[in-house]
Amino acid sequence: MNIPTYSVVVPAYNESARLDASIDRILCFFNEKKWDAELVVVDDGSHDDTAAIVRGYQQRDPRVRLVENPGNRGKGYSVRNGMRQAHGELMIFSDADLSSPIAEAEKLVATLRAGADVAIGSRWMRPELMTERQPLHRQLFGRMFNLALRAILGLNFKDTQCGLKAFTRGAALEVFSRQRIERWGFDPELLFLARRLRLRTIEVPVAWAHDGRSKINPLWDGIKMVWEVFRIRWYALTGKYRHAPAAPPSKREEQAV
Repeated sequence: MNIPTYSVVVPAYNESARLDASIDRILCFFNEKKWDAELVVVDDGSHDDTAAIVRGYQQRDPRVRLVENPGNRGKGYSVRNGMRQAHGELMIFSDADLSSPIAEAEKLVATLRAGADVAIGSRWMRPELMTERQPLHRQLFGRMFNLALRAILGLNFKDTQCGLKAFTRGAALEVFSRQRIERWGFDPELLFLARRLRLRTIEVPVAWAHDGRSKINPLWDGIKMVWEVFRIRWYALTGKYRHAPAAPPSKREEQAV
């Protein structure tokens, strides 16, 4: 089996309306850039045709793989499941709606190649790159959440929630093997763990456009996310991040045996 240089992981829950277009864009990007890459789509127990769409691509293109969660577990679980089953040396995850275009992944990859362990897309380092901004109430909730992260976890990033992040393989294995948050609040946990593990994490300005079909309820999901931030602090205080469970063997490791 060919071991790819890049893995792109896309979590998907009831994404049949826009998944075809997103997969086409990602595969087109692979072709244009001549990336030796795989696309891992993680179906989070969808009730629509999400899994069937991915299976169709998988049959036609060996670069596409479907990973299925045991029911609906959340975006954080989906990203972790996909990243731990991906084979690439450089590992990227992206939202299914491609609010930040997949071409922006080049910026993150360049940052990794320059010496970073983790590169995260940021909407707020250069707000002029936004082609469509969030509604004002979403911006307000986002800023409040960012202040909570600074106060509770000491995370001083301008944007923790942008759905485009990249990791070296070593960093991904270290971080995702320790991740515990399974739903919307997983992004701060990843960054908290990266800092705790002394991984060099760089914030990179990226283009981004708000998608009105977002599944996040800024009020109720925001409350849950703040609660999950307190859980992260509690896990750290009680030593739950000290030891990581063994990661499943990769194809790379299997071939080395």
